[in-house]
Amino acid sequence: MTIDEQTRTELEAAAFRRLLEHLRARTDVQNIDLMNLAGFCRNCLSNWFEDAAKARGVPVTRDEARSMVYGMPYEEWKARHQAPATDAQKTNFAQSHKH
Repeated sequence: MTIDEQTRTELEAAAFRRLLEHLRARTDVQNIDLMNLAGFCRNCLSNWFEDAAKARGVPVTRDEARSMVYGMPYEEWKARHQAPATDAQKTNFAQSHKH
């Protein structure tokens, strides 16, 4: 693929925005499920966003980054959509995150 750096950045940003829209719509998919299957979750995305902002000298708080990813304050998302993790989810998480 031969595209200039600006276009590549714009395409990556568009793909990221679409990923966020998808995750906001799929509230049935719990963060622990994402962690168990893919090794990252919505919180990881918000942490990566925060890290990138800080690396560029852009002041972003953890709460601001999470609101950007979740589309609402994190505590509100948890209250509306987060179910308690099942024993099976917890076991899978423990197995998949052994070091």
